[in-house]
Amino acid sequence: MPVKKSNSMDFTLLITVLILLAIGVAMVFSASSISSQVKLDDKYFFLKSQGAYAILSIAVMLVLSKVNYKILGKFVTIIVVISIVLLLLVFVPGIGLRLNGALRWIKIGPMTMQPSELAKFALIIFMAKSISNKKEKIRTFFQGVVPYVILMGIYCILIILEPNKSMAIIFVLLTFTILFSAGAKIWHLAVWGVPLLPVGVYVLMKDKYSLLRITSYMDPWADPLKSGYQAIQSLLALGSGGIFGLGLGNSRQKFFYIPEPQNDFIFAIIGEELGFIGTFTIIVLFLLLIWRGIRIAIHAPDSFGCLLATGIVAMVGIQVVLNIAVATVSIPTTGVSLPFISQGGTSLLFVMANMGILLNISKHIKTVGS
Repeated sequence: MPVKKSNSMDFTLLITVLILLAIGVAMVFSASSISSQVKLDDKYFFLKSQGAYAILSIAVMLVLSKVNYKILGKFVTIIVVISIVLLLLVFVPGIGLRLNGALRWIKIGPMTMQPSELAKFALIIFMAKSISNKKEKIRTFFQGVVPYVILMGIYCILIILEPNKSMAIIFVLLTFTILFSAGAKIWHLAVWGVPLLPVGVYVLMKDKYSLLRITSYMDPWADPLKSGYQAIQSLLALGSGGIFGLGLGNSRQKFFYIPEPQNDFIFAIIGEELGFIGTFTIIVLFLLLIWRGIRIAIHAPDSFGCLLATGIVAMVGIQVVLNIAVATVSIPTTGVSLPFISQGGTSLLFVMANMGILLNISKHIKTVGS
């Protein structure tokens, strides 16, 4: 059967992304209007910010959808170096911005940026390009696995120092997902559990706040006003929404019950306002996006495009699973945003940039014709 090369982007993926983005802007406004009115005297503050970033991110996505993804491979070293430098700048006084006790942002004029988002982008591109060059060497331990774990370790150390343990977890999961997809031997990956698991346990146990999150997850009602508070309020939001929800804008939990409802727990607000129907729709949209991304990866014209698409899909999938798992109290509370939907300019900009790259790869996929 003849193989046909696609010359148009995946419009199903494009429409799915735009729907998720529109839902995100609407829900950010709904979830934040009360708190921003009280704290900032402007209930439209987060709507204007998220709306501006949404417009900018659409432009970035469309530009990158027209730029041949293979060009990214030529600048991979520069992107990695810049990402590490920016992560280091977080700790420089006057440049790093401390919010809620963490140094995760740098201030550039009137704008703020979270360097870890660029680092995720850099890790995916570096691994995709490097592994595609190594070919069968990926099945060796020292050449195929060790270099990527070292780079992951550098990123994780810098990110944990901020501190941002949940982001470090994403880097670990992302790295091993790409390595597994690229064909690395399972025992080469499993052996890293020997050093990584004790280190992970130590990092979590030495921080009293992280330890409380784990113990409160096991029984949130043991300390309902402190360590178990967020989990309980999230469950109350989801439960009170029922099948059809209380209606858009009618959340009760956003009245200072769930802290920062427009961020990590926005899925709970969606459940409260739009009910099971709303949350189910969000999950279906993400599954559709992941399916289209996997299809693009499978039919990519080269290994670089395949691994690049795989990394992008894995990044989105990991964050979606972790965010929803936290909102439903299926895992301990972590600070993982919901792609396209949670408030945050940097995260939105980079996830949309990744979608632009994925759309460009879709233009080059090879499909079997009749």
